[in-house]
Amino acid sequence: MKTYIIKVNEKYIPSYIQVLEASIAENKACLKRTPTEVWRDSRNPYDRKRQDKAPVGLKNVGNTCWFSAVIQSLFNLLEFRRLVLNYKPPSNAQDLPRNQKEHRNLPFMRELRYLFALLVGTKRKYVDPSRAVEILKDAFKSNDSQQQDVSEFTHKLLDWLEDAFQMRAEEETDEEKPKNPMVELFYGRFLAVGVLEGKKFENTEMFGQYPLQVNGFKDLHECLEAAMIEGEIESLHSENSGKSGQEHWFTKLPPVLTFELSRFEFNQALGRPEKIHNKLEFPQVLYLDRYMHRNREITRIKREEIKRLKDYLTVLQQRLERYLSYGSGPKRFPLVDVLQYALEFASSKPVTTEQQGVPSSELPSTSPASIAAISSRSVIHKPFTQSRIPPDLPMHPAPRHITEEELSVLESCLHRWRTEIENDTRDLQESISRIHRTIELMYSDKSMIQVPYRLHAVLVHEGQANAGHYWAYIFDHRENRWMKYNDIAVTKSSWEELVRDSFGGYRNASAYCLMYINDKAQFLIKEELNKETGQALVGIETLPPDLRDFVEEDNQRFEKELEEWDAQLAQKALQEKLLTQESLPFILGICIVLFSNVHTNNLFLQKPENTTSQPPSNQQVVEVAIPHVGKFMIESKEGGYDDEIMMTPNMQGIIMAIGKSRNVYDRCGPEAGFFKAIKLEYSRLVKLAQEDTPPETDYRLHHVVVYFIQNQAPKKIIEKTLLEQFGDRNLSFDERCHNIMKVAQAKLEMIKPEEVNLEEYEVKCLLRDSLLFLICAYQNNKELLSKGPNRGHDEELISHYRRECLLKLNEQAAELFESGEDREVNNGLIIMNEFIVPFLPLLLVDEMEEKDILAVEDMRNRWCSYLGQEMESNLQEKLTDFLPKLLDCSTEIKGFHEPPKLPSYSTHELCERFARIMLSLSRTPADGR
Repeated sequence: MKTYIIKVNEKYIPSYIQVLEASIAENKACLKRTPTEVWRDSRNPYDRKRQDKAPVGLKNVGNTCWFSAVIQSLFNLLEFRRLVLNYKPPSNAQDLPRNQKEHRNLPFMRELRYLFALLVGTKRKYVDPSRAVEILKDAFKSNDSQQQDVSEFTHKLLDWLEDAFQMRAEEETDEEKPKNPMVELFYGRFLAVGVLEGKKFENTEMFGQYPLQVNGFKDLHECLEAAMIEGEIESLHSENSGKSGQEHWFTKLPPVLTFELSRFEFNQALGRPEKIHNKLEFPQVLYLDRYMHRNREITRIKREEIKRLKDYLTVLQQRLERYLSYGSGPKRFPLVDVLQYALEFASSKPVTTEQQGVPSSELPSTSPASIAAISSRSVIHKPFTQSRIPPDLPMHPAPRHITEEELSVLESCLHRWRTEIENDTRDLQESISRIHRTIELMYSDKSMIQVPYRLHAVLVHEGQANAGHYWAYIFDHRENRWMKYNDIAVTKSSWEELVRDSFGGYRNASAYCLMYINDKAQFLIKEELNKETGQALVGIETLPPDLRDFVEEDNQRFEKELEEWDAQLAQKALQEKLLTQESLPFILGICIVLFSNVHTNNLFLQKPENTTSQPPSNQQVVEVAIPHVGKFMIESKEGGYDDEIMMTPNMQGIIMAIGKSRNVYDRCGPEAGFFKAIKLEYSRLVKLAQEDTPPETDYRLHHVVVYFIQNQAPKKIIEKTLLEQFGDRNLSFDERCHNIMKVAQAKLEMIKPEEVNLEEYEVKCLLRDSLLFLICAYQNNKELLSKGPNRGHDEELISHYRRECLLKLNEQAAELFESGEDREVNNGLIIMNEFIVPFLPLLLVDEMEEKDILAVEDMRNRWCSYLGQEMESNLQEKLTDFLPKLLDCSTEIKGFHEPPKLPSYSTHELCERFARIMLSLSRTPADGR
């Protein structure tokens, strides 16, 4: 097994941070790492504001979830926090660096103090650890500026802390070997007693954390027992043995005891590391008395007794297995069931075909004469009559011949044997249960529960060996509850959630590091008290003066952000109000064109002065003046065009374009006027597509061509859509519009259907907007249902289509990624980062909805399946950067795009639209409903 050691006080000891090296070994190996932002800050500072005194998260600044998990675990050890916050650099720091190590450690300690101070007193929801992380990274760049593997500098974290405190300790005391608080906190000693090639030996060694194998064990004690004993136990106590073996006995346990769970192993056949997903249980309170050197004699006796009990247990389990899997063939059954089946067979009465009511006339004759007649003529194949059951064959299995006396004896024997087998099976099961109970209670006597260690933190990894995401469960000793620290998200949790995500065997998540603390060492978690009042110090009060000033300055900067945001919102609201007032006359002018029943006394409406004759009563003639466009003569029969269609923004733009092309139309005819109008309209739509608009005025909702332009639709699709708009029959209200409409219709007929694949494009593009509406519809509907069962719609229906939309988008993104082309790959990852990942917490927050959980697992498994495939290094790098976000189990709802606001509809129209939709659904029911 690979072991890392570092030098402390001239002793070589295992590194505390080996836990992370083992867990992310091979992660991003051989790849150039470029730090990337995993979380994008919300523009709204109120989304980043800390609520009351809630714990503070750490921002992921590019594959640094491992850093967050470790730092949060250490920060929540109050004694460790105090050591870091109150650290003072050596007074001769100005004379440093004496060497490069001191030049590196002191700046890192300064940034770590700042980071801890912000975690204590900031007003932000999460803070940025970039400066501390960058010092770590910079220290491990080689001459050619290649970034080293992340585990290499993680391995050095506590090593740097030890060096920094060692410098301070050496200055404060004249002792030859001054005490280092980091060593006192995290390092213990064990005695190795063993035999090597017949010679006994004893060695005392220091350890920082203890590595444990997971494979083949069901709980933490089994792992520890295996780790404390190597080789044959008997050889340790025999005088003349050639065998080798050793035992480990703790002589001094550290206040903070960390176990590394080795969940990664190298697959020689495949040539790559693999993760072990086996389930491993661990307790909240771990008693370590059995591993202490002072208890070694009684522990050895108990181990011998446990070994004897386990040997006997194996014999009993083998005997029980013979009862539960009886038989000599490939298929075996419980013996009790076999006897029951035999009893049922013996008790069955034979029932022939005739007894079942089949007329004998319908059965084939079996007399000698009939047989001879059949044999003398050619055989005619009659499948039905020839496959009938012979009259003397029972309709179900039953004895042909059995007397009452035989049946009585057989039933008596079978009943007796069945009872005997049931009693034997029950006795064996009870004996096995008693032995299990005896083994469990072997160390429960008072003398063996004197060294309790309480679980403080569990560091979890989800994913595979070469990629994944890390987070931590940390116990809040003050509130007596578990908290989940997942980068910027810090949420309340429970032991049940911790068990689900940490034990393994479920999903791809499991614990890779367990941090226990001495339950009797209260100084580890004891809060600092005010010397005058005796009250516990909280928040910024616990900080030294220099750090208090630093945090207050940062809080002032954040308060300024909030004030600037409020000012921006106020200014934006004022601008929108003014814009609405300025554009109102122009909008009214456009709307006049769209109604056939316009009022003649309107500001922009003028009756023709030179009209010599009145139109028929079923016609309307109106001259309409629109600013910057011109005048229009509308002459149309009543009902000649659709008012609702004429009100759409699309049609408004067409009318304006035709008006502006009037001069070209008059000089060169309808076709030239058409080309001028369509060019003007296309230019206008391109400009709209380039504008950055608020969601409530999203041009994509009003102009389908804008939607196509922004989504890089093929030119044929845009051309066909514009021709359809210019060819709309509603443009026949005057001669010029009518003639241009005819030109557009003629051009439209020239486009062959196979030239435009519009349906496939529409499905892919509409999914994104549909998802936004479905997400918001589900959330709003849920709020309605909370006020009464009849206030909302069928929640399961909306949930189903929300789930289906996510799955289809995920499939689309995966197909883009599989293409391997840079543009397609980036588009696929954009879909995942902007639409899939932000919405996953919405599916995970309600764990009662099993279909949603399964859908999330399907999406994650699809992307995790790429890990074992050969791909280009740039694709591997992008996948490794993306997977931690997808595998994030946080249920915190992150910011996402608000859906564009829909046009307002009347209540009557909404009811009609809803009725049509529900009718279509009833005809084609959704899968899974």
